[in-house]
Amino acid sequence: MQRKYQRDFYLQDTFEVARALLGSYLCTQINGHLTAGKIVEIEAYIGAIDKAAHSYPNKKTKRTAIQFGLGGYAYIFLIYGMYSQFCVVTGNKGIADVILIRAIEPIVGIEIMQQRRNTKNHKNLTNGPGKLCQSLGITTQFYGEDLLGNIIWIAPKEETIEDPSKIATSKRIGIDYAEEFVDKPWRFFIATNPYVSRFPAPKRTQANV
Repeated sequence: MQRKYQRDFYLQDTFEVARALLGSYLCTQINGHLTAGKIVEIEAYIGAIDKAAHSYPNKKTKRTAIQFGLGGYAYIFLIYGMYSQFCVVTGNKGIADVILIRAIEPIVGIEIMQQRRNTKNHKNLTNGPGKLCQSLGITTQFYGEDLLGNIIWIAPKEETIEDPSKIATSKRIGIDYAEEFVDKPWRFFIATNPYVSRFPAPKRTQANV
């Protein structure tokens, strides 16, 4: 868990980084506690064109400023004024793309995660973007954190997800305002992992109509 992806990894095309992140490990060392989990679900946001992105259309504000720098830094924001959400900045300077980490499978420091979340329910620890941030101790105080540092980092996966059937795609969650970008299949997840936050509804067929 101490190995880290280096800067060049984050400077790749956002969708390449997104797929590569599945199976990698999101790690934190906060207040002396190491916690980590396998990334099982992510969403990509493309700042220049994506109406679901906070930086659309390449809009630089105090909130989005970190997105316009080099990839490999943390973009962290609040929803409902209370739940932190953790994103990975990707691309070169001026490219405001990010990848939201939506769910992880808890691996290291599970007891600490349970204390932070005040629950013994193993599955409920990290199967959502707000839950995983709470479990890992990630808050907006770490906005702009360098992912090559020793507080928050991503460790390379131990094995390649070679079977394409293990990676599923769907439209993103909770972006009904994004007009024609609502249905973009920019959510990627490990299809059989129980920690995925939400699975798409089964497709209707003639047999079950």
